[in-house]
Amino acid sequence: METTLHRQLKQLYATDLTQTEVVMGDYRIDAVRDDELIEIQCASLAAISAKATQLLRCHRLRVVKPIIARTRIAKKTRSGGAVVSRRLSPKRGDVLDLFDELIYFTRVFPHENLVVEVPMIHVEQTRVPNAKKRRRSWHKDYRVLDVSLESIEKTYELRVPSDLLKLANLSQACVSDADAFDTSQIAAATERPRWFAQKIAYVLRKTNAIEATGRTKSGITYRKSA
Repeated sequence: METTLHRQLKQLYATDLTQTEVVMGDYRIDAVRDDELIEIQCASLAAISAKATQLLRCHRLRVVKPIIARTRIAKKTRSGGAVVSRRLSPKRGDVLDLFDELIYFTRVFPHENLVVEVPMIHVEQTRVPNAKKRRRSWHKDYRVLDVSLESIEKTYELRVPSDLLKLANLSQACVSDADAFDTSQIAAATERPRWFAQKIAYVLRKTNAIEATGRTKSGITYRKSA
């Protein structure tokens, strides 16, 4: 079922309302703006990698991958009822979370016809109690009815591999063009743990933003691609 968030983003990116859910060959395109096709992907990028590959053969494509920076939780006691409380979730999203998704998109990005746009958004998530009893402690005691857009705080655009270096804060003097570096320096630059830095390194290497230069006791060393 389509969320309000997905519908709002389609309407925001389309030229007008007639340019949403446009059928093109075997595919239904979320939105069309001038000669650019737009796919809004709130779920995993892996789900549209094959579709994007096909569309890029003949079209300009913009993949919009929103990252939820802040969530306001609205609780109802039942579907159709009034909101009884609202609170901000302690969970926060960060643009670096994109690398978790790009792991499954490195066969698509980069491409001369592709732009990956990353809006950092604030949303409201509406919940109702789950009718089913929890069988495990980690099972959720609520069900999400809908997610809606509150605001777009900032937007990033990725067109070429060097844009990923900027996103990971590796285009500055901390890692110069001639320097070899490893994932410990990526971890320091991004203020993320080493295991996440390894994910970043994987994406950067697969998209040809960096190349491996050797191996030390600390692990694989890299440098920026020429």
